[in-house]
Amino acid sequence: MKKLLLLMVALVICAGAYAQIETPVRWAYAAKKLNSKEAVVYLKATIQPGWHIYSLNVGDGGPIKTSFEFTPSKLYAPVGKTTEPKPLSKYEESFKMNVTYFEKEVVFSQKISLKSATAGSVTGKLTYMTCNDKKCLPPDDVDFTIPLGK
Repeated sequence: MKKLLLLMVALVICAGAYAQIETPVRWAYAAKKLNSKEAVVYLKATIQPGWHIYSLNVGDGGPIKTSFEFTPSKLYAPVGKTTEPKPLSKYEESFKMNVTYFEKEVVFSQKISLKSATAGSVTGKLTYMTCNDKKCLPPDDVDFTIPLGK
């Protein structure tokens, strides 16, 4: 009976190992207050070797571009558009077009207008798509909270 139980546990562990979800991108966040009325939030993607995520500016018919949606608040408001460094560009046969993308790591930034000295945190959701030379993973939505500090 114990052998059967051990065999069942081993099978469940092995099945779990095969069912792991690939997560080739890790996100980190930071904020810097510029003064009592302005701050900048930073959203950093660290991308595993061989993988890439797409730029904020991808043409129609291409992959899902990276995008940021900031939760409306009475305490803060995004100013302008989210910015990115200069992306890489290449023709991708699967989309039959040139695409802009990032490898290894990328830091996006968003200026924030503070409507209160006690703004606390900026919250929202980001969406991105990850691909390598063989496949693309489904687009992923990630909720974020970025403390503004003092």
